Parts: sequence; structure tokens; C-alpha cells
Amino acid sequence: MPLDTPISAAAAIASLLLSVSATRWLASHGASGRGPLDYPNARSLHSTPVPRSGGLAVLLGVVAPLAVLTASGIFAPELGWIAAAVLPVAGIAFLDDLGEVSRRLRLVAQLGAALLLIGGGLRWAVLDLPGSGVVFPGWVAVVLTLVYVVWLINLYNFMDGMDGFAAGMALFGFSALAILGWSGGETLFALASACVAAASAGFLSGNFPPARIFLGDAGSSSLGLFVAAFSLWGAHLGLFPLWSAWLAFSPFILDATWTLLARLARRERIWEPHRQHHYQRLVLAGWSHRRTLLHAYPVMAAAAACAVASPRLPPHEQWLLIGAWAMIYAMIHLKVRLVERAASTEPS
Repeated sequence: MPLDTPISAAAAIASLLLSVSATRWLASHGASGRGPLDYPNARSLHSTPVPRSGGLAVLLGVVAPLAVLTASGIFAPELGWIAAAVLPVAGIAFLDDLGEVSRRLRLVAQLGAALLLIGGGLRWAVLDLPGSGVVFPGWVAVVLTLVYVVWLINLYNFMDGMDGFAAGMALFGFSALAILGWSGGETLFALASACVAAASAGFLSGNFPPARIFLGDAGSSSLGLFVAAFSLWGAHLGLFPLWSAWLAFSPFILDATWTLLARLARRERIWEPHRQHHYQRLVLAGWSHRRTLLHAYPVMAAAAACAVASPRLPPHEQWLLIGAWAMIYAMIHLKVRLVERAASTEPS
């Protein structure tokens, strides 16, 4: 069966509707005490227990339409490897949502997922910068891919700490990948990306502030794996250089990486819960979840739009684009510090 526009549209709409329906059902059942709950802790910005099974709705919205297409003969080997990789990550993360799972077991699952992607040919083999490129030796590519996949899985989990934040990033970021896929003639890559974006949009029906349900570790870890896998897949297909995908998800990648490096510089225990990400600092300074989110969404949308345009730019304009976004993020960092300073000087 050929993959045409009506089939693609139907699959994306199915992802959206399945995610909306499952989110509603999981939220109502979780609120009555059935299913895992997220209790407030040192990292949380919420004050009451909230169901954290929403990742199952996103996974249903992604997997079900793609499984139907696979049964109809529309398939790519990369999708099979990605499906195999998400199983251990989502499975162990869901067990962690139900109760405590050791960090070592989670790391083993994440490394196993990364090895599956490498086995499927999805690896970080080239440092592809504007106007130049460096091909890594085989063993270097394997090591970099392991670190890249594990970091993105955990990065997405770290950034999933505010209503509507992680699902919003997935909506904008995977929409950008879908457009890049369509414009590059890789319709199955585009459709799979669109299904992730649509499923994330459907989950927002219950997660937009005030949230009635959270992604949980199963959802955030799976989305992080999808970011790693789809960025490697798109680069492997020649749709875009890897840095274009990083630009699409840069609001998360920059915040999480900057915070990690800052904590390392202060010799803090980076594995312990904290509330030092920029979005958390804004909320602690008095901004509501909705206000913080409505400032974050335009940044996400702009980064996604620039990522879509980036592969067609000449190298010198690509460098200008990267430099412009470095300045934007420096200004965001400064803005957060100014908000905190203003909040600290207000009379209590």
C-alpha cells in the first residue's frame, strides 16, 4: 500500500484522538487512586498528588497507527529498531513510576536501547557543522551515540517538571522534524514524526496548566529516546545535519546541559533532585506555570521554525543563525536572573 497524503493525515489524526481519549481515561482513573501517582518532592512544582500515567497515552497514540501501517506493508527497518529500543526504556521507567527502580537498572535499559539503535544503523557518525564535517572512527561513533542517547533520555526526564512543558516541546520539535521529512521526500519519517507530535498534542488536553495528569518517567523517557532516535534517523537519511535537530529541541537541550554543567562546577551531587532549571527558577520566583509556559512556547516555536529553515541556508548564514540563538539563550539566562532578583527584593 503506498503512503499517500490521506493515509498520513488519517494516521496523524488517529494519534491525536487516541492520545486525547487515553489521557482522559487515565486522568479520571488515576484521580480515583487507580494507577501511579506523583507525590510532591524536592524537585516538584506541584503541591498535591497527580496521576503520572500519561506517558501511556502518548505511547498508544504513537504506536497504534504506526502498527496498523506496518501490518498494511508500510514499514521502514529504522522504525522496528526504534520500537525495540523504546520497549526497555518505557518498561523500566513505568516500573519506576509504580515504585522505586535502581539507577543502575535504568542505566542498563538505556544503554541497551542505545545499542539497539546502533545495531539498526542509527549512530552519531559525523560531526556535521556548517561548511565542514568530520567523520568519526567507528569506536568513537559508538561511544558518542551511547552518551548521546542516554543523555537525551535523562535530559527529557529532567525537564519534565512543569505542566505542559515536555509535551509542548515534543509538539513543536517533532512538528519541525515532520516538515523536514515531507520537504525531503521521506514520507514515512515525516509521518512517524507527525504521530509523535500529534500524540503529544493530544496529551496536552490533560496536561496544560492546571494539569490533571503527568507524563511520568515512562512518557518523558520515551520522548527523550524518540528525540535521540529520530534526530539520528533524519541525519542518516540526509534530511538535515544533526545540529538542525538540536536547534529544534534547543530550549530543552540548552537548559538541561547548562544546568548540569553549572551544578558540576559547584561540585553538587548531580544525581540528586533539584529545582535549578530556568523554568523552575521562574516558577519559584513567582511566575505561574501558565505564564512561564506562554513565554516558553514562542521560544520553542521559533527554534522549531529556524530548524526547518536551517538545512537550506548557505554555511555563513547557518553560522549566523547559531550565533543568534546563542545570544537569545544568553538573554533568557539574564532575564531569569533579573526576575529572581526582582522577586527577592519584593516586600514579603
